[in-house]
Amino acid sequence: MKEQKSVTIIGGGLAGCEAAWQLLNAGIYVKLIEMRPIKSTPAHSTDNLCELVCSNSFRSDDKCNSAIGLLHEEMRLCNSIIMKAADTTKVPAGSALAVDRNKFSQIVEENLYSHKSFELIRSEQTTIPKSNKEKFIIATGPLTSETFSKELLKLTGEDSLDFFDAIAPIIYKDTIDFSKAWYQSRYDKPGPSGNNAAYINCPLDEQQYNSFIKEICTVESIPFKKWEKETPYFEGCLPIEVMAERGKETLRYGPMKPVGLSNPRSDIKPHAVVQLRQDNEAATMYNMVGFQTKLSHKDQIRIFSMIPGLEKCKFARLGGIHRNTFINSPLLLDSTLRLKKSKNLRFAGQITGVEGYVESAAIGLLAGKFLAAEISSYEIKPPPKTTALGSLLNYVVNGGLSISDIRYQPMNINFGLIPEIPNKKLKKKEKRETISKLALSDLNIWLN
Repeated sequence: MKEQKSVTIIGGGLAGCEAAWQLLNAGIYVKLIEMRPIKSTPAHSTDNLCELVCSNSFRSDDKCNSAIGLLHEEMRLCNSIIMKAADTTKVPAGSALAVDRNKFSQIVEENLYSHKSFELIRSEQTTIPKSNKEKFIIATGPLTSETFSKELLKLTGEDSLDFFDAIAPIIYKDTIDFSKAWYQSRYDKPGPSGNNAAYINCPLDEQQYNSFIKEICTVESIPFKKWEKETPYFEGCLPIEVMAERGKETLRYGPMKPVGLSNPRSDIKPHAVVQLRQDNEAATMYNMVGFQTKLSHKDQIRIFSMIPGLEKCKFARLGGIHRNTFINSPLLLDSTLRLKKSKNLRFAGQITGVEGYVESAAIGLLAGKFLAAEISSYEIKPPPKTTALGSLLNYVVNGGLSISDIRYQPMNINFGLIPEIPNKKLKKKEKRETISKLALSDLNIWLN
């Protein structure tokens, strides 16, 4: 009897589940190990696979003018389970792709369980697999358990790099005062569902904004533990109190920017605006866009009630913060995400140093495809660097750096990672559209 090809994946987040899906569809048996609920994390609240612990947004879905939108489309072409689940459970969010987080997890689980070759094991992995007979993908994510993190440090011989990621509060919609708040997407731009009024907007005049900033800068955040003090923040997900400390106007040019919005109840333009994005399909909960924070729960309730429209709001979840862990991938991984010193191990997801739900899933997708090809004994090259997938992979395995001693940092997908179009006559928008068109064409060639 012929021995069944099998792979063990450690970690049931977006990367682990996407890798599992790619392998299952290649006819390979997958054992997925997930430690929750045997052992939980500071950020998770359920034992669901693919639980979205921070935002429910996958960001822009514009495949022509947005690098993340382009990555969405490339993953759809690659039969991504994460994009399939996101498209199935999307909720209004302007031009962004946001999902009902509970239904999203449910769809992913249902699709994985639809394969008879899928096995879920609820257990904490505490050791690094040493078997050369079986292949493994480590996709334990940014919340890798302390025990397993120590094992990874022993294996890699490199110091793990850490950074903080923060969680934004979620508000019950029926506690928002709509005599002050209104529905509108920025610039009335319609999203994937055609809705151009997907966000709830809460306006602040100059005096209200200044008082709000003063309060944020006055109160103390929850103190760091000893091991946290030297850990940097990820620049793409800064807590509001950190942004406020950088200058009074920083939040007005960040998550509280008033551009593209008009208060229908006033002829005076708002000085600043807090936006709320739908968080579930029933539209009963909305999250505060960009309002990740390390403020105490007591101070969050008090300060956020200063925002017009949120004076009596009730929270389904308050903001929080957690430490993320990732490896120095450019030194440790080869071009197909294998550990250079142990060819039976691959890494996938945020632990490789990508930032964001979709980027994490994208690296999981590639790890799954590379391993499926290896097991099935056929050659597969990395996707071209002209694609979003290829450029993101290139950053992970090469660091995008020419100087080896520059510190490797987490990265979102962006057009800066993709080779530029040399035509200087093209405007920025035209360049991006041309890059996107070429990327999708090159990806189709790679897939075929």
